[in-house]
Amino acid sequence: MYVCVCRAVTENEVHDCIASGARTARQVRDTTGAGGDCASCVRKICAMLKRSEELTTA
Repeated sequence: MYVCVCRAVTENEVHDCIASGARTARQVRDTTGAGGDCASCVRKICAMLKRSEELTTA
């Protein structure tokens, strides 16, 4: 499923980016382009980042 329709970035691409070390929405944007246009996906990206952080600290 797409996280960012504007740049056609999928959930898997964002997950891969996070797994590679991205810790902020800006880092995800710089790597994938997601959030670089209309920014409506930034909230979803932040939720994915938060969930990833919770899983690594649990």
